[in-house]
Amino acid sequence: MKRLRSAFRSPLFGTIAAAVALVLGISLWLLTDSRTSSSDALRTGGLAGASVIALYALWLNDRRRKVEEARQDIERRRHDLETSRISDERFARSVELLGNEADQVRVGAMHALAGLARSRPGFTQTVLDVLCAYLRRPFSHPRFEKKPGAEDPEAERELQVRLTAQRLVFDLLPRTEQSGAPAYDLDLTGAALEYLDLSGRRMGSVILRYAYLHSSTNLSDCVFTGPAWFTATTTGAGRLAGRFRCTGTRFEERAWFSGTRFNSLADFTGTTFLGEANFKDAVFHGETRFGQTSFGSELVLRDARFDSHVDPPEGWVADELRDGMTVLSREEPAAG
Repeated sequence: MKRLRSAFRSPLFGTIAAAVALVLGISLWLLTDSRTSSSDALRTGGLAGASVIALYALWLNDRRRKVEEARQDIERRRHDLETSRISDERFARSVELLGNEADQVRVGAMHALAGLARSRPGFTQTVLDVLCAYLRRPFSHPRFEKKPGAEDPEAERELQVRLTAQRLVFDLLPRTEQSGAPAYDLDLTGAALEYLDLSGRRMGSVILRYAYLHSSTNLSDCVFTGPAWFTATTTGAGRLAGRFRCTGTRFEERAWFSGTRFNSLADFTGTTFLGEANFKDAVFHGETRFGQTSFGSELVLRDARFDSHVDPPEGWVADELRDGMTVLSREEPAAG
């Protein structure tokens, strides 16, 4: 009985009933006209009934389409949730493996994190934060302490892990020519780094306070969209003398080098400082190059010391003191 009642209430039953009613009603109405034959009346009534059936078929197809779209949306959400769960588990497991004693396991964990960042860009900043946190861990190497002939296999293995972290940071940062790419932040406060290379990369805020940059450091052709802090950073010898290259780079906000010690070449040729460039109390033991450097805001060189040849920025002159030290001062405008 319930099935019969539900059948009567279904849209299909109503459609059929309406179609039959139209066929009979229109046919009988047309038969009242003596000029209309019975076949024409039935044909016209049948067309009216068929149009009702066609409209019902269109409505049914649209309903099926909406049901299918809703099902696909549910499946897509379920897939996204499952993917997110797997990514979270993968991330947590990789971070846990960074504390493993085996250096090859730590390297594998770093590559897993980098792969996660590539497949899910929303993880990129978090992965960079984790890699930077690893690089901020206390680290020393006999080469950094200038102990000739000293060997420490464990320190050498750890150095290789750290070099892997540095390379992955480089790979995850967008290139400067990638328009619209996000500018990720880096925090390497107090990190001991060797062969740091971020050349040609786009970054946001970068913190390298109290860091130790051993061997060659390359920050050429970079774009810093946020403030860059190099306060009290020291460049030092590793396998190389500790050169600091920052040529053709663009600092869009302040660049703070106060108290920085450059123990070898410091090359800022062609670099653009749009914000304040502060070199207060900086010490330059090697050759210094500021040629073709552009300062859109203030340049601070108060109490900066230069122990070797200086290529001064435009509008500044190098004055050599009696003790061999060089200081920079603003060029006096011509009289008259």
